[in-house]
Amino acid sequence: MALLQYRAPVDYEKQQTALESFLQDFKTSPEQTITLALGNINIDEDDLSDEYDFMDEDDETQQQRLQEKARRRVPQHKYKDILQQLADRKTNEIVIDLDDLYSYEQDVDEGLKLVESVEKNTKHYVEILSRAVDKLMPQPSSNVTFKDDVLDVLMANRQQRNRDLEEAAERMTDPTIVNDQFPAQLTRRYTLVFKPRTDTPENPAKALSVRQVRGEHLGHLITIRGIATRVSDVKPVVQVSAYTCDRCGCEIFQPVTDKQYGPLTLCPSQDCKDNQAKGQLHPSSRASKFLPFQEVKVQELAEQVPIGQIPRTLTVLCYGTLVRQVSPGDVVDIAGIFLPTPYTGFKAMRAGLLTDTYIEAHHVRQHKKAYEDMEIDPLLVRRIAKFTQSGNQYEYLAKSIAPEIFGHLDVKKALLLLLVGGVTKEVGDGMRIRGDINICLMGDPGVAKSQLLKYISKVAPRGVYTSGRGSSGVGLTAAVMRDPVTDEMVLEGGALVLADNGICCIDEFDKMDDNDRTAIHEVMEQQTISISKAGISTTLNARASILAAANPIYGRYNTRLSAVENINLPAALLSRFDVMFLLLDTPSRETDAQLAKHVAYVHMHQRHPDLGTSDGIVFTPAEVRAYVAQARTFRPVVPSSISEYMVKTYVRLRSQSKRAEKKNENFGHTTPRTLLGVVRLAQALARLRFANTVTQDDVDEALRLVEASKESLAAEDRGSNKRGLNASSKIYNLVKGLADSGACRADDADEDDEFGIELNLRRVKERVIAKGFTETQWLTALEEYTEIDVSFSRPSNKLLCLAQPINI
Repeated sequence: MALLQYRAPVDYEKQQTALESFLQDFKTSPEQTITLALGNINIDEDDLSDEYDFMDEDDETQQQRLQEKARRRVPQHKYKDILQQLADRKTNEIVIDLDDLYSYEQDVDEGLKLVESVEKNTKHYVEILSRAVDKLMPQPSSNVTFKDDVLDVLMANRQQRNRDLEEAAERMTDPTIVNDQFPAQLTRRYTLVFKPRTDTPENPAKALSVRQVRGEHLGHLITIRGIATRVSDVKPVVQVSAYTCDRCGCEIFQPVTDKQYGPLTLCPSQDCKDNQAKGQLHPSSRASKFLPFQEVKVQELAEQVPIGQIPRTLTVLCYGTLVRQVSPGDVVDIAGIFLPTPYTGFKAMRAGLLTDTYIEAHHVRQHKKAYEDMEIDPLLVRRIAKFTQSGNQYEYLAKSIAPEIFGHLDVKKALLLLLVGGVTKEVGDGMRIRGDINICLMGDPGVAKSQLLKYISKVAPRGVYTSGRGSSGVGLTAAVMRDPVTDEMVLEGGALVLADNGICCIDEFDKMDDNDRTAIHEVMEQQTISISKAGISTTLNARASILAAANPIYGRYNTRLSAVENINLPAALLSRFDVMFLLLDTPSRETDAQLAKHVAYVHMHQRHPDLGTSDGIVFTPAEVRAYVAQARTFRPVVPSSISEYMVKTYVRLRSQSKRAEKKNENFGHTTPRTLLGVVRLAQALARLRFANTVTQDDVDEALRLVEASKESLAAEDRGSNKRGLNASSKIYNLVKGLADSGACRADDADEDDEFGIELNLRRVKERVIAKGFTETQWLTALEEYTEIDVSFSRPSNKLLCLAQPINI
């Protein structure tokens, strides 16, 4: 009985001809693309055109610039230019955008259904388009010389031999001569991939989760969304295996298309057959062709997993130019061909008729790009510039961090600076001074510590959220695993390694075992992880900021114990945190009413209430990320005048800490790390202003944040002494504290003044109002103490504070 035959549903020859004309004729204009992206704004109106540029040194430069501008206005042959770049070896990848193919097909309207055919039988059309590219490949702009790469010379000789054989076949009318040509895979020096169509109303292109991929998608170009959990090393995979015969000297080439192949041993050439020599073949790796290969394991996101089930994984194979585009922990959309593959080796014996599946990657899109890779929308750049000029961006951005959470403005400001970070420095001898800021939030249950951590982990491009109780020391640093592909012992990075160049949020920090917590010590200062296990001795990078949340030792803050006894963390660990906040849940009628209204509003309207900013401005997480990305491009330095001011301030902080230690009111030592923390916070504030130098205002705000964190730590201990004070006395104590710490000093103030300590009136007023006092209370306190001549006098715009005791 004859086998059933099924006629091909499409005419592949006609489609190849259509694809060749598409590669030759498709035109696009870069300026048209930019105009569409900016919402049909013409960027070259007559009144904005720069016909004369002051940067042009001479007429020749101006002429070249005008010619380049005129060339950009002319529609370009997109793929024809790419083919020329491939021939000139300037690029090694050709990306076929299916949107371009769809628009070309709509214009030509031949009814060939090219896009639909490509999406349903992608693997076959990669070969068809590769043949079209080979046919249309132009000659290189410059000829190959002996100075070029050996591979260039080899490829030129192979292509020349193929052309000679084609001409000989035409002359001698013997089509069998063409069989002696080099395989097409051997002469191709490019990777051809498809970029899927964008989401449109006619064609909604929704990314699938791993469990939504079905058998009907086999062979189709699909897009899956997930998080990369494991990324293998890049290894070469053979595409064409070459052999040399020891008898006849022929070169034999064996294209490899499957997962496994059997190497040839006997020479199949005509010479050996005629002589019955049975020559032995020896592999020649120099003449073979290898492709870069990488295996990626993609796991579905937490929100995609149904109730009561575990996340599923899918294997993604990356070849050629697509390797090294995904790192562990990245949330990605991967477009590729869904294909089956049989099990091999011992797995095949156990699996029987079962078949494994994988995706051959064609296009990768990162969801949260690294700061340096982000492309900021021009409209957003203009909005950022507008708020930068107003000078209120610090307040706006701080209130935009977790706006659904009530209060904690100082904590949000510190978290904003954590996102921005200071400047990491490399000293000449190789020593590295970290610029990342570490923050610890400690407080009572129900003060939204975990929600703040969750928000920061989502805003940061590389944010890892982990819990202290569910994390071991190995899970945080690195574990030794056996690679399933190569069967070698490899290191599997933990949470701190995955958060490299990002933020690691650790919840329930106090519930970690002491042995596991010691793994964080090295990361927080040296920002490396040293490993010596299973014969592997190495150092991994962990350049991450640590954001930790913890509860006091007895769950809630115990007012009968000191702050040190409540915190119960080792001093070696506490000194590594630049800022440490204590968030207490103290009953207060006014605050409790505001909090309840805020929570009720959020639940009723599914959004946060008005935050009190002008025009109700609140930045979205994407806008905050874009602003931080632009701010991180600046590297502010500390001028000498500010450096002297910081030195004097540090000396005062040390003496203040010594006095507090004698009174048994100390909760943390002021160490050189405190000074480094102030420098980092000041640099982050300068970055927020898009400035390259640190000012005294930046240092004062950094000191204020450090003081605010300490105030929250010590406020509960001093609470009983402050209950009987009125607003004026509280303001006086606040000003006296500012004078003792050295903050808000006047720019030209002397260190030792016989009349007292001179402070800047404007800065002191800002600090007082920031503490929740009204301007009326501030003026009343100023008048009261000026009248009784205890401690205040006002020359011009300066405030002179005399350190005399008050008797209220």
